[in-house]
Amino acid sequence: MKYLRTFCLVGALSLAASVFAQAPAATPNAQAKKTAPPTIASAIDVQVGILEREFVSAAEAMPDDKFNFAPGSLNIPNSEYKGVKTFAEEVRHVAATNYLLWGTITGDKSPIESKEDNGPSSLKTKAEIIKYLKDSFALGHKAAQSITAENAAALVPSPFGPGQTTKLFCATFSVAHGFDHYGQMVEYLRMNGIIPPASRSGN
Repeated sequence: MKYLRTFCLVGALSLAASVFAQAPAATPNAQAKKTAPPTIASAIDVQVGILEREFVSAAEAMPDDKFNFAPGSLNIPNSEYKGVKTFAEEVRHVAATNYLLWGTITGDKSPIESKEDNGPSSLKTKAEIIKYLKDSFALGHKAAQSITAENAAALVPSPFGPGQTTKLFCATFSVAHGFDHYGQMVEYLRMNGIIPPASRSGN
């Protein structure tokens, strides 16, 4: 038995040495990435990325012919869905608010000027609205990556009216706002028999 244990130990050590020898040496850049401490910018950027993944996939999951769906069309007894946003308006509203908040940080303007709460009504098709949404998240990453410990509390004009707020508020509140509307979009998808991508098996 003693010889068997010794044989197994030697075999395991030999296998480990073989695997280690075959593994590529870590490059200085790879080592730096592993050891780089998180920053305010990287923490916010992760949040923007999570919202982007969940929200964009939900928007893309709704078929073209149901993109203007609103629960009021179901005529559910005793419901209070009259006048609520359509699915398309939910997406446009969030994209427009993304531009408003993140643009306050970077100085960038929305490519389509609109003061409508539901975003630019000139965007009609699913493809147009999805592009507008994705472009707003590109701005979100730019805004997040510009935040530092030194400028996070810097005052900027409030995007919602008179007064001031901070860059950090604009960077993070857009994520909170997006997830609020994401929850509504999930209900819209399920009302149409569609499982939200984030809830599907394997996700």
